[in-house]
Amino acid sequence: MIERYSVKEAADIWERQHRYDIMAKIEMALVEAWARMGEVPYDAVDRIRRNMSFTLERVDEIEKVTDHDIVAFVNALGETVGEDSCYIHKGATSSDILDTATSIQIQEAGKLVISEIDKLISIIRKKAEEYKYVPMMGRTHGVHAEPITFGLKLLSWYQELKRGRERVAQAVETNSVGKMSGAVGTYANLHPDLEMLVCERLGLKPDPLSTQVIARDRHAEYLLALSMLGASLERFALQVRLLQRTETGELEEPFKAGQTGSSAMPHKKNPKTCEQVCGLARLLRGNAMVSLEDVALWDERDISHSSVERIILPDTSVLATYLVRRFARIVDGLFVNADRMRKNIEATGGAIYSGRLLVSLMTRGMGRKEAYEIVQRLAIPASKGGTPLRDACKADVQVASLLSAAEIDNIFDVGFYLRYVDDIFRRNLEE
Repeated sequence: MIERYSVKEAADIWERQHRYDIMAKIEMALVEAWARMGEVPYDAVDRIRRNMSFTLERVDEIEKVTDHDIVAFVNALGETVGEDSCYIHKGATSSDILDTATSIQIQEAGKLVISEIDKLISIIRKKAEEYKYVPMMGRTHGVHAEPITFGLKLLSWYQELKRGRERVAQAVETNSVGKMSGAVGTYANLHPDLEMLVCERLGLKPDPLSTQVIARDRHAEYLLALSMLGASLERFALQVRLLQRTETGELEEPFKAGQTGSSAMPHKKNPKTCEQVCGLARLLRGNAMVSLEDVALWDERDISHSSVERIILPDTSVLATYLVRRFARIVDGLFVNADRMRKNIEATGGAIYSGRLLVSLMTRGMGRKEAYEIVQRLAIPASKGGTPLRDACKADVQVASLLSAAEIDNIFDVGFYLRYVDDIFRRNLEE
């Protein structure tokens, strides 16, 4: 991932040095497991543990000859232990090391993403409680519908993020497997018990059935979970963008002192960070689609997936971490214009109360079709600046014959629409 959209802690997990350090740890775990199986002398294990090392420079030198990164790595390790090199990589195939290392990296990267999600969930919950009773317009198809509260909108983000967290956590768990099953998964030069020992040493479970590789549906699940997380962040960021439009003016993303919105128009305060979130979420989805293409490999394995994974696994993990952290800063510094929210509720001359008016007329015995036509006839002109719906109802003979002036006034009450807010919050925040 380019530095502009990177997070150091996440990027470090996928640095080549770190990956090779993990691979060396796996090779050491294999040597130790062979010793426990009685196949390697314990004094050799001690010597290898003391002496085994590598440098990336030396690995690169050897790879110029071998044109095989794992063979170059294993040879570089062997050079540092002398005669004990006969015990390194014994019986293993390259993917035993590579795929197990990838699983460990996914554990590390996934846990970092989850920790960032937890922080964002906490911020959103606090904001939801802060704006629990602040009324605003609910909109469907971009058009005023009925009142909600901004707290309820944030509460929906809170619940969606909790589901996203569960998906990421499950995907990380799905990838908590290693393999040491050999060239086609039959343990021909290894042993199932050996695999168990290696995985236990690394904090993993053995893949119940691997071929030459760990099946790529596991990786796809991880990338799909991150892409769905990105889709949620995009939904939230899009809401901020829509509500920051000049004609709406209900929200603004943080805008620090000295910040510039436009080189040509000094008045501009654009939702550029939310736009960035929306744009980068598309990359997560694109990478997830590529991961699905990696699932179908020839027979017990080909390497059509290999080059792709070197890009999409690091980039998606790093970018997901960046987006969650970025959006947390947006929510934490969000400007909420409660006064504008209230004014927007009043912008359509009371037309937003048409649903309650419809039900009130039906309750008094009027047929639904007739009631709907009457309310529509009065509400649409009100929404376009004509006679406010409340006044139009009082002046309408059919409506006034069924509802008193006081009953009509009672219909136009925002509080009626928000009377279950406490119940909704209680249901969603009960742990």
